[in-house]
Amino acid sequence: MKGFLLAAGFLLLCMPFSSAAQAFEKDLIQTSKGPLEITFIGHGSLMFGYEGKIIHVDPYSELADYGTLPKAHLILLTHEHRDHLDLKALQAVRTPSTEIVLTEICARQVEGGIVMKNGDRKTVQGLEIEAVPAYNLVHMRSEGQPFHPRGAGNGYVITFGDKKVYVAGDTEDIPEMKALKGIHVAFLPMNLPYTMTPEMTANAARSFRPAILYPYHFGNTDTSRILELLKGEKDIEVRIRNMK
Repeated sequence: MKGFLLAAGFLLLCMPFSSAAQAFEKDLIQTSKGPLEITFIGHGSLMFGYEGKIIHVDPYSELADYGTLPKAHLILLTHEHRDHLDLKALQAVRTPSTEIVLTEICARQVEGGIVMKNGDRKTVQGLEIEAVPAYNLVHMRSEGQPFHPRGAGNGYVITFGDKKVYVAGDTEDIPEMKALKGIHVAFLPMNLPYTMTPEMTANAARSFRPAILYPYHFGNTDTSRILELLKGEKDIEVRIRNMK
């Protein structure tokens, strides 16, 4: 019996990182062109499934074995920090036909991508994509040096049928958010000290009023605080998923 248990333990240690070990949460959003499946990988990493296409956002190999996840038709990279631009994860999900939307700085490391600057709009893989600013106003690496400088990073608004999904990237509650219209789903970061406090996140949500708010990339921030701050906003549904 002892030998059997030892052998079983050895087999478990030697098993590859399997899909069973990657029991990610998923949600379905109904659109005019069919369901949008959201897979919550964690941190700033998401996977969307829509009309037979797979879209990876900021794949990060410390969160998942991307070799076992579906290959990407489209990859969105918000900025160049290593937990958002991970060459190992990119290699695992990229194919010769995969299209990558990325920033100018990301393009220095990733060849063959479609560069989008803040304000650009493009249709890629049949999806309308808008690049919106993502930057810090308050939180600084050092005096005068924000963690995320203006113009370097992107958030993305992706249109899936009649639903617009906003993936904010690493940002604070910047004035440009007030111009966002008709956002159905928003992913807003809440990872201190690099992005937003719960108060900033609530302020951002109030500025453009998404129907569904997913705080993401929130690290050790207490997510109960954002629930408390927005409990009176009946038209904003806050959904907490495992996105540390």
